[in-house]
Amino acid sequence: MTLERFNQLEPSEAVAVLRPCIDVPRWIDEIAQARPFISIEALLDYAGKAANPFADAEIESALSHHPRIGERAAGSNAEAALSRSEQAALGPTDAQVAAELVAGNRSYEEKFGRVFLIRAAGRSSREILAALNERLQNTPETENPIVAQQLREIALLRLKGGVTA
Repeated sequence: MTLERFNQLEPSEAVAVLRPCIDVPRWIDEIAQARPFISIEALLDYAGKAANPFADAEIESALSHHPRIGERAAGSNAEAALSRSEQAALGPTDAQVAAELVAGNRSYEEKFGRVFLIRAAGRSSREILAALNERLQNTPETENPIVAQQLREIALLRLKGGVTA
């Protein structure tokens, strides 16, 4: 969709466009209400700062929609399709790496009580595994801001792919 069209949408339609980017209602509402944007850069800049910081409850709610890293997202909605596309590079290329991702996901969930989240687009499965292992050393206090930043990066990538000049 073009930026011009996005700017002209009814508020409920703008919300529907934004929701697959990240299901954080406060983020969605702030962006929808801030329209019109004069450029894609202005939109992305605003989106990068909207609803900052995400509240813990917003993070947990948004994470409930994310599949485990390395798993194919179920469903036919826009968010599931985006997740499948973003994780395309994580196909079954290396059985050892795949097994380590499964074990790492399990360890992460046991430690933090939620799925491991990382912007997968543009990263190899080995890079993601290395980041997972590194982040397993974090405390909840150091991990929470990282998760929030990853959510924001994913949202911005999705927004950039969905609204064009």
